[in-house]
Amino acid sequence: MKDFKKYFSIPAPPEEVYAALTNPATIQLWTGEVAEMSTEPGSEFALWEESIVGKNLEFEPGKKIVQQWYFGEDEEAPSIVTIILHTGKKGTDVELRHTNIPDEAFEDITTGWQEAYFGSLIDFYKE
Repeated sequence: MKDFKKYFSIPAPPEEVYAALTNPATIQLWTGEVAEMSTEPGSEFALWEESIVGKNLEFEPGKKIVQQWYFGEDEEAPSIVTIILHTGKKGTDVELRHTNIPDEAFEDITTGWQEAYFGSLIDFYKE
């Protein structure tokens, strides 16, 4: 199991970035895929045709999202994603922490965070 931490800068205010990460209609705009998402703690979510699935744990509107990502039945410990949003000089500074990523999924997950997930979101706001 491995952990991943990365910072991103998104050219939009934190409230917009928060909506882009939690509102299913907005998620669909920047991913091009139907999303199942709710800000109800305990609800389950699915993104990118269910290639990412898990449970929503905690929300602070405009500031923080905490989720558990599922990697199959044999998980040793929950894989927890924490996204913290701060007002930055050019929009929103994002702190991403993803803990307990299975070793065999680590490279795909970290590339996905950088290219598909936050890469797509940054491109969406640059257009």
